[in-house]
Formats: sequence, structure tokens, C-alpha cells
Amino acid sequence: MTPWSVLLFLCVAGSHAMVYDTIVVGLGSAGTTAASTLAQAGKKVLALEAMDRVGGRVNTVPFGDGLVELGAEWIHGTANSRVYETAIANNIDVVNQTLNFQILMSDGSPADTKLLSELMDFATEVIDDPPPVPEPLGQYITRRVKERINEKYPQIANDTDFIESFLFFMDLVIDNLEASNSWNDLSTFSDYEELKGHQYASWHRYGYKTFFELMLNTYNNGPGYPNLDIALNKEVSRITWPRQPAEDAVVSCSDGSVYRARSVIVTVSLGVLKERHAKLFCPELPQEKATLIDILSIGVVDKIVLLFDKVWWPSNVSFIGFLWDRKARINIHPKDKWITKIYGLTIPLANDNAITLWTSGNCAKLVETLPEDVVKTKSMEILRRFMGRNTNIPEPTAMLRSSWYKNPFTRGSYTYDNLLTPQYPNAREDLGKPLLDSAGNPRVLFAGEATNPQHYSTVHGASETGYREAMRLLNISSKI
Repeated sequence: MTPWSVLLFLCVAGSHAMVYDTIVVGLGSAGTTAASTLAQAGKKVLALEAMDRVGGRVNTVPFGDGLVELGAEWIHGTANSRVYETAIANNIDVVNQTLNFQILMSDGSPADTKLLSELMDFATEVIDDPPPVPEPLGQYITRRVKERINEKYPQIANDTDFIESFLFFMDLVIDNLEASNSWNDLSTFSDYEELKGHQYASWHRYGYKTFFELMLNTYNNGPGYPNLDIALNKEVSRITWPRQPAEDAVVSCSDGSVYRARSVIVTVSLGVLKERHAKLFCPELPQEKATLIDILSIGVVDKIVLLFDKVWWPSNVSFIGFLWDRKARINIHPKDKWITKIYGLTIPLANDNAITLWTSGNCAKLVETLPEDVVKTKSMEILRRFMGRNTNIPEPTAMLRSSWYKNPFTRGSYTYDNLLTPQYPNAREDLGKPLLDSAGNPRVLFAGEATNPQHYSTVHGASETGYREAMRLLNISSKI
């Protein structure tokens, strides 16, 4: 018996497992796409999901008389999007939500939305015009914005309070887009590509969960796929991958169940890989892949969703930004500083009486740990400070909040390009390379938004990688 065979035997000795063509670990966008693609091709597939639901970092929740999304909210781009095309192919009418916005000051007065809109557009556009030498993104945007102000708005060039307040707000805007803690954690070097078409297409009353139901053939009580077994509440504790071509890969779960397959597709988040990869794989991952897991970054974006008896907010806007006056922000008590990092709210299309507050980074991590009553009380303080000048704001009837960092099966929301990205330009592609046996066959494959070089951080990007790995296996099996 070879040393690798001995190790394999020791890892799974005494187990009696069913044999599948492929086991998919995780049923988020990548895992659901991979499992359904293989099942439709006639493969016998087992999908293991640690949580009690399908969807991963998409989580559609009933709330009041409607739905809210605690995870991914929109389809970002409608051209060549696997998500959008799935909806259209099944006659689901997604709605393009226009983010008409208003920005309010911390004393409740309206900000100069026209000026701020132009500066915000400029700040986001310069991201597509990076400097020749990579640098922290916030540093670069700050420099370019100040140049813009000096050139186009000399009348405010010496208004340091306004400029500092705007840059603080713009940092939060970028952080909520990228899931970063600070825009200076991001690199100006990035291969991210935005899909063309509308950037905020909403599943509205259908809910984002519909994407998963369509893929799994369970929409409108569909029968699913007879050759796809799905097991929820199945936390995978060990993936044993063989070096010998004749041996099976073995997946062990924390409840003691064991399953065998020719191949395993791992779709867990980068956050879970960071926390568990050393114990999850037997043998351990090659050092090169472990290094990539270490250097890539995953951040946090969280939501606080408040439900009211009636609508009290303006009906002509769908995004309201909170721009803190510098002096007011400085005077906030240190234990409450986190409220200054809630940069604004949106109005969900699937719920008439709810609003969603957004936060990210370390602030989001803190909010996940605070008592329910504290989060609700402070959220209402924010709303009344910014929006209560001419409106009597009632108490909410209910509150939901996300906890993507605290969740042991996500440990974050999505990945971003950090300051190490220029040194490791192929990190995502390399993270997605499979583990091979001695004959060069892929035995453990990797999918998920973190492995998508151009469309990371998105549901469609994750879906692309699930399809990529399923097709890798199908292309190999067609040649056998």
C-alpha cells in the first residue's frame, strides 16, 4: 500500500458510504449551479449544505406582508448574466430599480444633492482610470477628487469641513460596494469587470430565492431532479482526496455520516476556507493554495431592516444617503461611533413598509454582536436625526438584521481586491484550480465568487464558477 493510500485509509477507515459521481459542498449560487448542471447531464449528485436552507449568501426572508433580502439584493448587470438569463428564460419579470437618491445632512437639512451627485459620479468613474503604479484606492480617489474640486468648484476648495465630510461619506459608499473596512484596504489594480445592462435589476416580489428554485427545478412545486440528492444541515468536517486514480474521494460530516464520490466540488466561502482549510482537507492543501487563501480578502456588508405600520419616508426616492457634518460626527460618544458608519438606506421593492439600513467592515461586525434593543434604538436615532426634521417618525413594528460575519458557514459577505492583489494577479484563477490525482484527474474542484477573476463578489460571478467546474467534469467524462 502506498503512503497516500495509507493516509486515505486512516482518514476514512471503517466507513460505509454511498457512491456518487460528484459531491457538491455548499448550495449557494456556485454550488446550486454546479449541482443542477451535473444533474441535468445525468450525473448522480449529492449536494451537502451546512445551513438549513438553500441560497448561501442569498437569503430571502418573509417580513410583514412582503419579502426582504438579507443577502444579495440585485442582479448587477443584465447582459450575459446567468442569473438574469435564468429569470427571463422562465418568464420571470425582474424590475430595473432606479436608485433615485437624496442626501441628507446630520442636522436634518437637505444636502446639495446636485453637487454631491457630480462628485460621487466622478469618484466612482476614476476607479476605471487607475494610476500606472498601484496604490490604495482611497488615497487615489481622494487626490483626484481634490483636483476636481480645485478645477471645477474653486468656491469650495478651502471648505475643509465639507471636503472631509464628503470623503468620509464616499469611503463608506465604496466600502458598502466592495465589502471593505476602508477604501484604503482596496487596490487601484483590479481585473473586475461590470456586466453591461442595468445594474440594479430586482427580483422584487418573487425574491432572489426564485433563482435557486429555478435552477433546482423546484419552482412552483417542481419535482427537482431525481438524480440530485440534497441534504441540509450537513456540515462537512473532512474532505479526503485521493492521489490514486482508482480511489474515491470521501466526504465526512460532523454528524458522523460519510459519502463517497469520484469528485468533490467545494463552493464554501473564502471566509470558511480561511478558518477551516487546515482541518477540512486530508491531506492538507498544497502550500501554494493555502497561501492564496491567506492573502485574498473577504469583507462584510450587513443590513438592518426595519418594518413600519405605514410609509413615512418620501416616495420619490429609493436611496437616501447620510452625510455627517464633521463636528457632529466627532462629538458622537465613542461607544456609539458605529452609527456614523451607517451610510444610508434603500427601499426594497418586495416590501411596501420596510426600509434597509446598510453598513460594512468593522462596524458591521460590531453591529452583529450588539443587543437587539440597542441596534433598534440607535437605528431610530439615526433616522430621526437625518429624516425627522419635518416628519414624525413612528417606532418600527419589527426588525431584522444580517450576520454574515458571525455565521460560521459564511464568515463574510464577499471578496475584494486588497493591496496584495498586484503581487498576486492570478490569485483567484489559481485558487480555482482543482486538486489532481496522480493521473491528472481533477478530484477536488473549487468554485465560488472568490475564484472568479472578473466577476467576483456577485451572484452571477459565483454561478459562472459553478458552471465552469461542472463543465470541467462533464468534458472529462465525455472523453472517457
